Amino acid sequence: DGREYVIRLAAGCTTPAPWVNVIANPDFGTVVSESGSAYTWQGNAHEFRLTPWHNDPVSNSGGEAIYLRDEESGQIWSAAPLPMGERLSWEIRHGFGYSSFSTVADGIASELRVFVAIDAAVKFSVLKLHNRSGRPRQISVTGYVEWVLGDLRTKSAMHVCSEIAADSGALLARNAYASEFARNVSFFDSDDSRRTTTCDRTEFIGRNGALHNPAALGRTHLSGKSGPALDPCAAIQRDCELADGESLEIVFRLGVGRNAEEAGELIRQYRGTAAAHTALAAVRDYWTQTLACVQVDTP
Repeated sequence: DGREYVIRLAAGCTTPAPWVNVIANPDFGTVVSESGSAYTWQGNAHEFRLTPWHNDPVSNSGGEAIYLRDEESGQIWSAAPLPMGERLSWEIRHGFGYSSFSTVADGIASELRVFVAIDAAVKFSVLKLHNRSGRPRQISVTGYVEWVLGDLRTKSAMHVCSEIAADSGALLARNAYASEFARNVSFFDSDDSRRTTTCDRTEFIGRNGALHNPAALGRTHLSGKSGPALDPCAAIQRDCELADGESLEIVFRLGVGRNAEEAGELIRQYRGTAAAHTALAAVRDYWTQTLACVQVDTP
């Protein structure tokens, strides 16, 4: 009915060029490609990028990723075609206000749905897992973002200071040298208290490493490191046990407040899967009403 653009990719296949969806509210947004590569901004899409944008229409690289790992076999794949899902078949849907990525890897079906709150600087990545393998499974899920907090990572990385919020456990980052955005506090968060974290990109990807083979996924957990003078990132890893036929939903939230108090309020307000469902319902209602108005006004 024209409400979604559907891309189906066989294993090893890509589109001729990146095929993107712009998902935004008036103050905050993200660009998501068919590969899952994405970048996110607040206020100004050039001057205050939360995560990196590479001006390359061919390579389609990014600084955001969600990984899955089978804790028994050690098999690793991603929740979107990039950075570690090229060997799988995919169905990608770009809709009004959201994009989704669906696949099945060794009996684990996954759907990643990405959207932005209608009226808040929060991006949701909702991952649904379903065990179709016929046996119990142990899967770890790791969400990762590279911080920019400025226009270019090469200019801003040395100034980014990270910390773990004492009350919520969310991963926070600030760039005090970001001119008019110096008071902004960015955050990356998920709900499980049993998670492990790191704010050190060198630890996560390894020396001279890359997102298609991060060193951290060869270890059992993340170190919990945060602070100044790091190669800045935010990574959260949690373990999941899935009985045969069982489903599970995991929500990662990437956002920013104009100060520490607003960031803390956003973290509290949007915690839990119910908050993500409410935010998605608001997105759908907005676009249903908007498209209805367009159809009425069109001759």
